[in-house]
Amino acid sequence: MSAEVIVVGGGIIGLTTAVVLAERGERVRVWARETAAECTSAVAGGLCWPYRIEPRALVEEWSLRSLDVYVPLADEPSTTGVRLVAGTMADTRAADLGRWAKAVPGLREVEGRGLRATVPLIDMPTHLSYLEDRLAAAGGRVERRTVADLREATAEAAVVVNCTGLGARSLADDPAVHPVRGQLVVVENPGVEEWFVAPGAAAAAETTYLLPQPYGLVLGGTAEEGAWGREPDPATAAAIVARCARVRPEVAGARVLAHRVGLRPARAVVRLESQRVDGGGVLVHNYGHGGAGVTVAWGCAEAAAGLVG
Repeated sequence: MSAEVIVVGGGIIGLTTAVVLAERGERVRVWARETAAECTSAVAGGLCWPYRIEPRALVEEWSLRSLDVYVPLADEPSTTGVRLVAGTMADTRAADLGRWAKAVPGLREVEGRGLRATVPLIDMPTHLSYLEDRLAAAGGRVERRTVADLREATAEAAVVVNCTGLGARSLADDPAVHPVRGQLVVVENPGVEEWFVAPGAAAAAETTYLLPQPYGLVLGGTAEEGAWGREPDPATAAAIVARCARVRPEVAGARVLAHRVGLRPARAVVRLESQRVDGGGVLVHNYGHGGAGVTVAWGCAEAAAGLVG
């Protein structure tokens, strides 16, 4: 058994955790089943905003820490994928957001519209590539490897961090983690410069959002609890475009560039804890972030690194 740390999972949570560990001097390997471009994180819209994630008190702390990291990264958007973009969160009050509302510069309520704010909006494919490069610069590396049992990792390293998202359902024998299916449509941007989100009721399967990214305008979306299907549904796609066109009519005629589906790894509360394993090693769990992995990534990564010791 080596003194290395193995991070299992190569999405936003795994890569960010690996970067934090490597930059504090740990020798880190990431075991990733898929390339960064193929993982669920690459499908994410990339808006930094607390969304369907608990426990609230810790989420506030993790989100604020992540915000502190993302803001300076926005100075180099072509490298990091992070931009600061203005937009509207409809049907939301500042009082609903706790410390987050107080920390976001310029966040304000607009009567009849919701909240106006300028927050990080992240081009996820670019950001994941940036994290891989940053990990490599710190001496870490990513290995393509499919893991059938976490004991494969604990047999090779004294410290293992489980960032497998939905994979933790089987790997950590945790039926509490489940998919929330998200479908979106990417269209040519007809001139939309601000993001817009209408989150809908907590139990609603439909949301409405428009997220201007460098590669196109991301239209969404869905939040289907327990749905495992990864194929885009044409009727759902048409409904998404129609909802978004009610917000910005010019979207109705925009050329479709891509249809995407991702399965958010949801859990009633994020699992961020450590346990001892046979042989005296440490297994740290960091999963169950649902649709807010981007928002809490750095805060959770630092908390996980603290559990490593």
